[in-house]
Amino acid sequence: MAACAIRRGFLTVVSKYNKKHTHRILGIIEGSSGLEVKRPRLPCLACGLPNIQQMRFMSSRNRPEGKVLETVGVFEALKQHGKYETGQLFLHSVFGYRGIVLFPWHARIYDRDIIPPMSDSKPEPPGSHGSKEVKGRTHTYYQVLIDTRDCPHISQRSQTEAVTFLANHDDSRALYAIPGLDYVSHEDILPYNSTEQVPIQHELFERFLMFNPDKTTPAPPFSARDTLKAWQEKNHPWLELSDVHRETTENIRVTVIPFYMGMRDAQNSHVYWWRYCIRLENMGSEVVQLRERHWRIFSLSGTLETVRGRGVVGREPVLSKEQPAFQYSSHVSLQAPSGHMWGTFRIERTDGSHFDVRIPPFSLESNKDDKAPPAGYTF
Repeated sequence: MAACAIRRGFLTVVSKYNKKHTHRILGIIEGSSGLEVKRPRLPCLACGLPNIQQMRFMSSRNRPEGKVLETVGVFEALKQHGKYETGQLFLHSVFGYRGIVLFPWHARIYDRDIIPPMSDSKPEPPGSHGSKEVKGRTHTYYQVLIDTRDCPHISQRSQTEAVTFLANHDDSRALYAIPGLDYVSHEDILPYNSTEQVPIQHELFERFLMFNPDKTTPAPPFSARDTLKAWQEKNHPWLELSDVHRETTENIRVTVIPFYMGMRDAQNSHVYWWRYCIRLENMGSEVVQLRERHWRIFSLSGTLETVRGRGVVGREPVLSKEQPAFQYSSHVSLQAPSGHMWGTFRIERTDGSHFDVRIPPFSLESNKDDKAPPAGYTF
């Protein structure tokens, strides 16, 4: 019997096809869409979707009309130790899209669900809500390309995840983005292989990677081009993922990843910009809905700003067993090279009662070695 993960408008079917339990990956092959570097309106948004690990059984009766399942590749064994190499094909275990690994990052995870020894605790930012921060442990994340064919079918996303940066001209509010670039945790990688020479559709795929059939297994048959290595080296300050923050309140886990974007001169002062990516996950069985957000933003200049509002990025997502995850990105600027953010999400239960979920406090730190503005948009 075939097991599958179902998401709105897109199916990924997993079936056992031999006695060794090697898995075949099936997916709907849609028409490709071109990818262009573009300038979005502020803020840049990204949304999340259902957990592919929560498998369902599928029959022909509930297959979406007009959709044809075709073979994409064959699952590989998960890496319990070490890291995946450049060129590794994968399915995202939470969001379900097809992707390929560009290069790894070593991040520090601060998980407040773990009770730390007093000696490992870090000082709390001014005015924070008292959540304990543990000493960071090293974890592997990956910079990846998302298959553009899957982007329209990733539910609850108003915009595909992207790398954003400041433009290289005088418009201090100009923000550019390269869509289809994501950061993926090691445990979210479901590796597979394919015989296709161009298995991922993304404008940067063939500019960054080349097919190398002479590479011996189990190494992936795709290698990094010099353009990828040069792009990573030149844009390192704006691509780098360094800190990840997690905290769980009443079975709702919030993960925050901040990214420094650069500095701009504006009206005889410096303005520093960051992007922050937030994922909410319902770890329990109760259906809940995000109703409000409450942010506190502290700047090294001494200012403390409070922001309240309905939902996030214009959405009030429902978190259920069928769709347990929601992810979005936004931006913040300070007139100081560093600061902190923390806050709460107001969550509503089905009976109308509410509770507040803590957003773990996280630092906004600027890079000391700022060089030229990012060059990713020159592609």
